[in-house]
Amino acid sequence: MTQRTPTDDGSGGLVLDLAQLNAGMLALVGGKAANLGELLSAGLPVPEGFCLTTAAYRQAIGATDALLPPLAGVYAALGDGDGDGAGAGGASPDVAELAGTARAAILAAPIPAGVAQAVEQAYTALGPDVPVAVRSSATAEDLPFASFAGQQDTYLNVVGTAAVLDAVRRCWASLWTDRATAYRASLGIDPATVALAVVVQRMVGAETAGVMFTANPVTGSRRQVVIDASPGLGEAVVSGAVNPDHFVVDALTGRVLESKPGDKTVEIRPAAGGGTELREVPGRRGAACLTDREVAGLVRLGLRAGEHFGAPQDTEWAVDGGGAQWLTQSRPITTLYPVPRSNGAAGRVPPGSTAGGTRAYLCFSLAQGLTRPLTPMGLAAVRLIASSVATVAGFPVPDPRGGPSPYAEAGQRIYIDFTTPIRSSVGRRLVPRVFDIMEARTATVMRQLFADPAFSVTTRTPFGLLRHVVPAAVRAEVPANFLRALFRPSAAFRRLDRFIQEFDASLAPAEDAAALARLDHAEELVGSRLFRIVPAILPLPALGFAMLGVAGKLLGGDSWAELQPVIRGLPNNVTTEMDLELWHLAQAIQEDAESRTALMDGDPAALAAAFQAGRLPARLDNGLARFLDRYGHRAVGEIDVGLPRWSEEPAHILGILANYLRLDNPALAPDAQFSKAAEDAEAQVARLVARASARGKIRGRLVRAALRRARLFAGLRELPKYQLVLALGEVRRQLLLVGNELAQAGTVERPDDVFFLDFAETRQALAGTAGNNGAAVRDMQTLVAARRQDYAVELRRRHIPRVLLSDGTEPEAVRTAVGPAGNGAVPNGTLAGSPASAGTVTAAARVILDPVGARLEPGEILVAPSTDPGWTPLFLTAGGLVMEMGGANSHGAVVAREYGIPAVVGVPDATGLISTGQRITVDGAAGTIVPEHPGNPRNGPVPRGTDPPARA
Repeated sequence: MTQRTPTDDGSGGLVLDLAQLNAGMLALVGGKAANLGELLSAGLPVPEGFCLTTAAYRQAIGATDALLPPLAGVYAALGDGDGDGAGAGGASPDVAELAGTARAAILAAPIPAGVAQAVEQAYTALGPDVPVAVRSSATAEDLPFASFAGQQDTYLNVVGTAAVLDAVRRCWASLWTDRATAYRASLGIDPATVALAVVVQRMVGAETAGVMFTANPVTGSRRQVVIDASPGLGEAVVSGAVNPDHFVVDALTGRVLESKPGDKTVEIRPAAGGGTELREVPGRRGAACLTDREVAGLVRLGLRAGEHFGAPQDTEWAVDGGGAQWLTQSRPITTLYPVPRSNGAAGRVPPGSTAGGTRAYLCFSLAQGLTRPLTPMGLAAVRLIASSVATVAGFPVPDPRGGPSPYAEAGQRIYIDFTTPIRSSVGRRLVPRVFDIMEARTATVMRQLFADPAFSVTTRTPFGLLRHVVPAAVRAEVPANFLRALFRPSAAFRRLDRFIQEFDASLAPAEDAAALARLDHAEELVGSRLFRIVPAILPLPALGFAMLGVAGKLLGGDSWAELQPVIRGLPNNVTTEMDLELWHLAQAIQEDAESRTALMDGDPAALAAAFQAGRLPARLDNGLARFLDRYGHRAVGEIDVGLPRWSEEPAHILGILANYLRLDNPALAPDAQFSKAAEDAEAQVARLVARASARGKIRGRLVRAALRRARLFAGLRELPKYQLVLALGEVRRQLLLVGNELAQAGTVERPDDVFFLDFAETRQALAGTAGNNGAAVRDMQTLVAARRQDYAVELRRRHIPRVLLSDGTEPEAVRTAVGPAGNGAVPNGTLAGSPASAGTVTAAARVILDPVGARLEPGEILVAPSTDPGWTPLFLTAGGLVMEMGGANSHGAVVAREYGIPAVVGVPDATGLISTGQRITVDGAAGTIVPEHPGNPRNGPVPRGTDPPARA
């Protein structure tokens, strides 16, 4: 982007021509205006106009500036800034009241004379009484992480100086609407830092207008451009007043992939006396309002805008009566999930490459039950572990710090390139079967890719893979460990115990080690020593499950249902042992009145603080300390070294203990259930052995031996990860000690800032501390602050794709709606519309025809005729969205995607066919709504836009 310096127009910096603006002027002109200036600098057609800067706004609100501190205080009271503490309307009563006071004050205050004169001069320069659009441009708007779509006001077809000044004043006031304040609160933006500029542009005499996304906002594909169009002004499309014409275009070839005419029974046109009017125009169904040539021209403009900004864009456009095409707005598409990147061949495939270069990535984070992002140090550690695995297996690793070629990252989460296996006939048979057990939805997506020509089979057997893996397995003694477990189980267990003892003893460095030595030790642990866990332990549980398969073959038939009970109540399962130890602690606490009362009546966070201070009752204190001595290295999201362990924050464990104390049914006690499961498993083994013996003594003995080894070794499946997390806990401990030294030296502000650096950057920070380099310290603190902000943004992301393609497509979102959208009901009572925001939710519906005074309970699905920005506060508590009108790019759809709630739009008579309180299932990728009728199973609600976490 070019950087231009504004010229002095005599207004004292109050008014600037749009051609003078650029992205570096956000604080002065706001996001919308800055982006319009960038479009002009790129040579794109933008209607002429000017920007009234934030300096004018600050002059105008000088008398009301005292309202900003109390507003900031109310936002701080909202807590974590995610908006969940707001009321049903999206803002708490205090915020709504203060915002209303601010609006009233701004509307009542006179516009300063200098500001009015500057506006009059700039408006007059456009021509006598030129119709203009007066549009808000906030400093917190059109940002890379938040679009603020429709949060401030726009006024169209404004004519005359007095009308323009009045529209300017109303734009200023719209900075404090309930919807805008709630939206800023949900993003944790300090209201005292926000100001508003105003864009005034010559109106385009639009014959057709609409919105255009230079990437598909539903599927994520960067190879598709999506256009919604309607006759008249684009407000009809943006507000959802019409079902627009919908076009999906291949960005590489220009070929129209989908063309779906809307009904377009109304249009918005300029009114004769100023302003706009809604006109009914019947009889337009089936006739597209754009020609193929106009579609191609718009696509070219959109792609040029995307190329200039370096990211896919959400644009608004218009075609005037002479056929000229104009861009009236451009902003980043904030809802797209990032494209996976790696340091291998997979990461070098450009988004615009041909189908043959398409790669498929699996979200390893989700497979581990981790929906949240990983901290930078957490990602750095996983990259080193992945590189260690690849190196031992004999695969090339260009840069260990970037991970091996199959390793990738997107949205601060881990993805694995699984293109090669699914392009192999053997891989197609084996890999989905593994995920049938681990994570069934991922297996379904994998099989969906088999029909895609981009993933056609290229190899029948993975000989290249075997050439690497087999020698590495032999070097690591995997076959020897497997055979030892098969024929000499006791010897295998003795060898395993020795390995664990030696491994655990080597985790910690010398207590007097210097900070740099601790950092080196931590890096060496993850970079070269953790992989030893896999060949030492994994062959044993692998043998257990292999023996289960052998038993199934010997028994014959469809025996999986019969074999499942065999692996319940397994011995040697470290996770089960941990749970039972916690249960036994709860039983001990139950017998001590003081400990029981403290735990039942106390808040877990307060109890955790009391434990750290040594103020808990003795039995509770001693029991918890013993538990944490053994299991304190565990945590929620424990594969990320950046997350606190239970030993640091035991509130979670204290809460579980309190829940255990509330369990008053002895049959449901964990130890009772485990014992019963083990007894049932042994009884099932006896039955299966007897059945096999009936077909021959040798068969019976083989089945008995196989099932015994299955039960003996299958429980060890938790042990590799347990040992891995034990080591990661030590890595975290060492890094915290390093962080503490950096904080004491002032290089970082707090010890846990070290987790927002990687190993190399931490080494640089130590060097900067030793050299007392002030500039380096400031740079490090700036880097940490930026990383924390990026991390906070990713924490708010609700929908994480299980599978992603290298062009950003989410295959799970690429599904055809059941029946043609627009036809209403389809077989089995399913309603069909247009997919708008991917995700699935089942919850009670709330039909709302007017948002004024409406209340939406948290998690309910909003069913509405259409939505405009006035409805936005309801989205904060909505579990899903169904609209009768609108397209995938209408305001409701855009905001639903940004909030991460599943949405289906364009559903005829949805408010009549669905009733309040009725449970419905909304599938935002398929574009369907399935009502539950009396007698149908009632599923529990699913958190909005998210999926239940998988178990590791």
